[in-house]
Amino acid sequence: MSENEEDLQREQSDSTKKKKEKQSAKKKKKKNGEEEEEKCKEEEEEEEVKGEEKNSEGVLLRGIFKVGKKSHDVLLTQTRLTWIPIIPENPTGETSVPQPGVLLLQDVYAVKVKRRRAAGQQSGGAVLGVALFCCKRRGRRLEKDTLHLHNASTEHTHIWYNTLKELIKGPSPRPRYLKVFINPCSHKKDAVHIYREHVAPLFKMADVRTDITVTEKKGHALSVMKECKLDGYDGVVCVGGDGSVAELCHALVFRAQLDAGSPEKPVTAVLPLGIIPAGSTDVVSCSVHGVRDPVTAALHIVLGHLQQVDMCSFSSLGQLVHFGFSAMFGFGGQCLARAEKKRWMSSTRRREYALVKTLARLRPEDCQLSFLPAKKSNRDKDSGSVDAEVEESWTTNQGLYLNISIMSVPCLSPHTPRGLAPNTSLANGSAALIAVGNTSRSEFIKHLKRYGSSSGQFSFSFVETHDVSAVRIRSRSLVGWSEEESEEEGESKTSPIIQSEASAFTLNIDGELVEIANEVLIRVHPRLITLYGEEVDEAESTVSCSCI
Repeated sequence: MSENEEDLQREQSDSTKKKKEKQSAKKKKKKNGEEEEEKCKEEEEEEEVKGEEKNSEGVLLRGIFKVGKKSHDVLLTQTRLTWIPIIPENPTGETSVPQPGVLLLQDVYAVKVKRRRAAGQQSGGAVLGVALFCCKRRGRRLEKDTLHLHNASTEHTHIWYNTLKELIKGPSPRPRYLKVFINPCSHKKDAVHIYREHVAPLFKMADVRTDITVTEKKGHALSVMKECKLDGYDGVVCVGGDGSVAELCHALVFRAQLDAGSPEKPVTAVLPLGIIPAGSTDVVSCSVHGVRDPVTAALHIVLGHLQQVDMCSFSSLGQLVHFGFSAMFGFGGQCLARAEKKRWMSSTRRREYALVKTLARLRPEDCQLSFLPAKKSNRDKDSGSVDAEVEESWTTNQGLYLNISIMSVPCLSPHTPRGLAPNTSLANGSAALIAVGNTSRSEFIKHLKRYGSSSGQFSFSFVETHDVSAVRIRSRSLVGWSEEESEEEGESKTSPIIQSEASAFTLNIDGELVEIANEVLIRVHPRLITLYGEEVDEAESTVSCSCI
């Protein structure tokens, strides 16, 4: 064999070796790539498993129940119950995403085991599942609702029942034992009926025990609150109108003062107050519920919805007279005084009679009005602090006023959906001062009518409003008045003839007439009491007054 042939054979063998090496390298790369892909897939699967584990960490129970006529996959966490329809596979391959149902446990007030019982059977019976009694919102109203979970397994049902029972108890401030006061003479005298028909069944369903006192006269609730032991109660409930509410609010704060040994300094009430509306106006109830509805009020109580509220103290000559939310001097006091004399009338007729009669005899009050403007620093101070007020300068005006209102709450009602004081709130640490100066009857009526609309009642030149922390009113009685007819407008305007020495006057405090000497000092105390309810900005309007 020649040298050239040998060189060719060597080149061919080298090339085949290189080809084999390249092929083996490619195979190794493929194997490495496959291994890397497998590793990536494994990592993705591990992440998916971890994600599923994280998502399932909050799930306490999972089971199959019938909701309505369809089977559902039901999941229970610490805060909610979710049920998803179980949809069988479609032969066509089309998939539809089912819409899950959700129920927050904070809206559930009772859980019961459903059983099938024969007629007359009081206990036992075949287990059908679990029933959850809850509330649903419709506008400002809270309405009763029930979710039925059907499962015939006794063991399965009881596991869910016991778990749900523990969860809805939780650390929430839901009451277990309540002191209830019922005023049988309020409004249409149907407070007892309202409690028995609408409130008592809800309390029983929610396992709330009650100690009931039916009041016999004015001041009865106050006398009971002074003496009874409050340690075992979780709250107090008032079934009545604004007068009953005012008495119990005063009683709760006054009792807190007695227990703390602080007769001069206001002390925050220990127990919350629930208000079941059974009056003619129910201003305080509307301000924390937004609607005059006993079921809504009862659901707020059993679910433990708490709202801190500012209150005012009313003092005269250095002595505490009353605690309350609002006061009216002048037209508001005169209206209530006339209405109280016509108790034999229906509430609507009595209210319209007093309004028309007072407008017909409209006259201003001559008084000195002083107020302390509210500041942010004042709102954060202790409710009984007076030193801050001494350092501040008071603003003083003297003149004729048709009406002066001081309100620490908006005072919502069906007649005034935005409230008598729409610019204040339940717990902002201040009160709204609304002073209506002397003007003609027609202009004053325009001012009153605008309370029923959205706004504009404070746009008149004779109306001034202030955000205040304290108010002082000194009144001087007027012996005679004359009416001056305006030739241009054909309307009358009252003016004083003779002034006399200072004397006592009447205040309308939360719908109750209170006689006070010639001077009253009103102070706002932030978050002095807690009510069952929530902050609302507008009440449901269901009535209208046609008298003006």
